Amino acid sequence: MTADRLPGTAAPPPGLVVIGNYHQPQGYAENRPGGARSWLFTWTTGGRGRLRQGGAEVRAGTGDLVVLGPGVAHQYGVEPGCTDWRFWWVHCQARPSWIPWLRPYDTGDGLYAVPPAPPGLHGRVEAAFRRMLADARWTGTEPPPAGAPSDEQVAVAYDTAARELALSALEEIVLLTAATARPARPAAGVDARVRRAQALIDADPGSPHTVRSLAASVALSPSRFAHLFTRQLGQSPMRALREARLRHAARLLEGSDLSVERVSAASGFASPFHFNRVFHARYGVPPGAYRARGPMVGA
Repeated sequence: MTADRLPGTAAPPPGLVVIGNYHQPQGYAENRPGGARSWLFTWTTGGRGRLRQGGAEVRAGTGDLVVLGPGVAHQYGVEPGCTDWRFWWVHCQARPSWIPWLRPYDTGDGLYAVPPAPPGLHGRVEAAFRRMLADARWTGTEPPPAGAPSDEQVAVAYDTAARELALSALEEIVLLTAATARPARPAAGVDARVRRAQALIDADPGSPHTVRSLAASVALSPSRFAHLFTRQLGQSPMRALREARLRHAARLLEGSDLSVERVSAASGFASPFHFNRVFHARYGVPPGAYRARGPMVGA
């Protein structure tokens, strides 16, 4: 089933799978101050786009897969100074199995930026998107359509069979791009001791890290370590630790049936009350509501 027109700034409900193929000129932009309830996947085929979610921002060129997670304010559009942006996009509920594939490319605030897929894969990724556009019209009672109408830009998969077929194609895209890319190298000029401390935080955010313990692990005094970390990474060690703990908690809520109290403890928060408050501030909803909306919800 097709969608002739979707509101410019409205994201579709999370139960649907909506696929689009856009070629937008300079000046095109979308802004959702409240984020969305469905995930947004974008894959650039030409020109350049700029996507921002919370405090994270990336620029997308040909072959880049950029994914915006749920519940965080976001903006995206043609990168200033560029003439256009050509891209595929999908709003949907993402499958839990995709989370580990995207996790290495988490830039913060629920924005995942997968580096460009090898050129040899572009044709297969493009074909998978085109299948999604065609399969959105499938009812499950007849063979899937051979192809989408040549002028079709947006399609909505309402039927259960069509949604599952479209999600299977998107799963292929996520796996192909994430498996063939590599996380970006650490920024040039970042001290090896700072990188080591950040790696310790990311590897086990639930541990009782402190400025003193992290400093000791990299053979620096606490004051020197805190100053160096903050200057080079733009946030204090404890702020970085809190962000890592919140991401870890979100993953546990998405992928496990642990109680909110156990998620809080496993993520390193001493007080469930404090956990609820900072999680709500970060994701826009309490932990229980975040889980109820389903994994990887909203773009």
